[in-house]
Amino acid sequence: MSEKNKRIAVCTRKTKETDITLSVNLDGQGKNKIDTGIAFFDHMLEQIIRHGEMDLVVSVEGDLQVDEHHTIE
Repeated sequence: MSEKNKRIAVCTRKTKETDITLSVNLDGQGKNKIDTGIAFFDHMLEQIIRHGEMDLVVSVEGDLQVDEHHTIE
């Protein structure tokens, strides 16, 4: 695949409730580094990435003391 056709995205999102940084490569190898602060959500994302053969790096700082839904949204 040429450099021009790579399907890679990098995104950051900061709100009052969350601060998210991620990069995804849709044509990856199933590699991941996931830290959302929610173990089950991390596990589910890992499964999607591994079996979908994508690469994902995601880091989240969220208001988990209030509720997990802001992070998951």
